[in-house]
Formats: sequence, structure tokens, C-alpha cells
Amino acid sequence: MVRILCLVILICFSASTPGYSSLSVVEMILAAIFFVVYMCDLHTKIPFINWPWSDFFRTLIAAILYLITSIVVLVERGNHSKIVAGVLGLIATCLFGYDAYVTFPFRQPRHTAAPTDPADGPV
Repeated sequence: MVRILCLVILICFSASTPGYSSLSVVEMILAAIFFVVYMCDLHTKIPFINWPWSDFFRTLIAAILYLITSIVVLVERGNHSKIVAGVLGLIATCLFGYDAYVTFPFRQPRHTAAPTDPADGPV
């Protein structure tokens, strides 16, 4: 969902002001990299990078940068594609903020050990 929204924002930014489109391009590339890392199970093979914290900071920084860029674009009051890109950027800010909330590493449940009591009761 967020990748599709980034693509639409990229198209709107490119139609209005090409200088703002780099944010969407970089975020789409980073999202594709994280997708490949998790789908190929590389996060277990590359242990020196803390992948949950990296994903959290990627989404948090994307939310902040989309918020700043969207506010700047909406304040400039350009053509319709700028306004649409600004509004979609605010929606992307909300989605990235929610994604940062969901991927926050301390919020993730920890695995607990299974009980070691015998199944048929105490001896």
C-alpha cells in the first residue's frame, strides 16, 4: 500500500516540481531493499545489522521527511498536481507513522519458554 502511494506521489511530484521526487524514489528503493532482505531471510544471515531498529528508523525518518515535504508543497500553492502530491504526502506520513509504531522493536512480543511440567500432572 505504501509503495503504491509512494509511486503516485512520485508521479505527482515529477509532474509539478522534479526536486521533490527524490524522496519518493529513495523511499521506494529502501522499501525494496528491506523487502528483499526479509523475503530472502538475509536478516538472519547478516547479524551485525539490527534489522528491526533499522526498519523502525527508516519508517520514522520517512514519516518526518514526508511531513516536511508535504507541508512545503502545500504552502507553495502550485498547480493541482502539487496539491494532490501534498495531500497524498500527508496520507503517506500517517501510513509511515503507523508502520513505525507497528515495527517499534520494544513493542514486539518476546518469546517465552515453554512450560517444562509433565503433561500428566505433578509426580
